[in-house]
Amino acid sequence: MTRHFLTLLDLSTGELDWILKRASVLKAFRRKGEPHERSLLGKSIAILLEKVSTRTRLSFEIAAFELGAYPVVLIGRDTQLARGEPVEDTARMLNAYVHLVVYRTFGHDRLKALAQYSSIPVVNGLSDTHHPCQLLADLLTIGECFQRKGAELNGIRVAWVGDGNNVAHSWIEAAVLTGIELTLACPVGYGPNPSILNHALSKGARVQLTENPLLAIKGAHVVVTDVWASMGQEEEEFHRKAAFKGFTVDQNLMSLAAPNAIFLHCLPAHRGEEVTSEVIDGPQSRVWEEAENRLHTQKAILEWLLLGPHE
Repeated sequence: MTRHFLTLLDLSTGELDWILKRASVLKAFRRKGEPHERSLLGKSIAILLEKVSTRTRLSFEIAAFELGAYPVVLIGRDTQLARGEPVEDTARMLNAYVHLVVYRTFGHDRLKALAQYSSIPVVNGLSDTHHPCQLLADLLTIGECFQRKGAELNGIRVAWVGDGNNVAHSWIEAAVLTGIELTLACPVGYGPNPSILNHALSKGARVQLTENPLLAIKGAHVVVTDVWASMGQEEEEFHRKAAFKGFTVDQNLMSLAAPNAIFLHCLPAHRGEEVTSEVIDGPQSRVWEEAENRLHTQKAILEWLLLGPHE
């Protein structure tokens, strides 16, 4: 049966542990300038982008190349998808050309349709409800900062401040697979999808909701935020700025976190809105390590899907 990576819960805890540890190994090779095995030599990988991308494109394209695979980037507007070709037909076509497809799109239903008609692995490069690849990088970054290996993150307290968006949903699912304690501070009407939250709670995840950023951040080891208006929500920007007043992560909020707390952001960031320059460019920020770790975790997820599951 073909395995896909559409949400973080497509992994078991053991598989997540393997991916994070493998990413650490691959990162060490690259940092030392030592070549590692070109494990995907002879494979071809399509990177299909219906949403603009910087980090997703760079990380997957370079990851594929350094593992020996041939990356093919397809910009959605330049494909027949832009002229109305059904995503199911695109899937059937890709099956014959490449060994794996990374799909960055808007509606999660499009991603599921592509996977349904794919006999090759499909990776969620981002959808409107999930961003699992980002979470792999975030979890690796936390592990490095707090000297934890793999998915062993028990007791780490994470505060999410802002919109209950796709990244927040993936954080909720991370709480299912790891030992993190997650508190989400979201304005009224901007909380996470209740079905995603309730499913996580039914699995024993330690997740709490609040409308008060101060309560969420107090004592947290990790403070995370994201833009207030994601791609496709630009027309809501004015109203969101009013709704999110008081949700800017500034130094006063960060001072409530644990003394060794770190700050994460998936980028791009709007300085002065969801985070101040003082925080994102300050000593507690780990956003650039986090961005780099996209490359190493992408390599590991490609190996996991194309060389067989590992635990």
